[in-house]
Amino acid sequence: MAKKFEDLFPRLQGSAWQITSPPSDVYNCIAWAVGDTTACWWPDPDGTHWPDGIPLEETVAAFRAAFATLGYVVCGTAEPEAGFDKIALFADAQGVPKHAARQLSSGRWSSKLGLLEDIEHGLADLEGVEYGTVVLLMKRPVPSAASGKSAPREESAAPKEKGAGGV
Repeated sequence: MAKKFEDLFPRLQGSAWQITSPPSDVYNCIAWAVGDTTACWWPDPDGTHWPDGIPLEETVAAFRAAFATLGYVVCGTAEPEAGFDKIALFADAQGVPKHAARQLSSGRWSSKLGLLEDIEHGLADLEGVEYGTVVLLMKRPVPSAASGKSAPREESAAPKEKGAGGV
């Protein structure tokens, strides 16, 4: 599987990336980015989750608004900030959102690749033909246990498969 991912995302080749979960069709990259492993998020009226009141549009503005419903605000840097969760939205050359990733406490990023596995990677490692480039960075304070909201889970299990150059 590593070779397949490196073919789809050439910047993974020779970088320190790893597969961190088995495939799942329960959630997608947008859900994973915001810490939801119970549903697929997409602005599609046919059976996926999308926040009420947010336009069903594949636009950066609609995704920004959807993330804002969870307390995310636009930020100007991908550098880790103590006390904040960060997400990155990727879009193609026409500005159509294609993917989202979330930052781990280590400063690395975690992505759900479609209905396939989750991987840990560098932020720019997924830029290219499939997902375009990072067009939006957002952050929110890490939810506390007292708020009743759960923070996105960090991958703590041993990697299932390492990419070239492994971690």
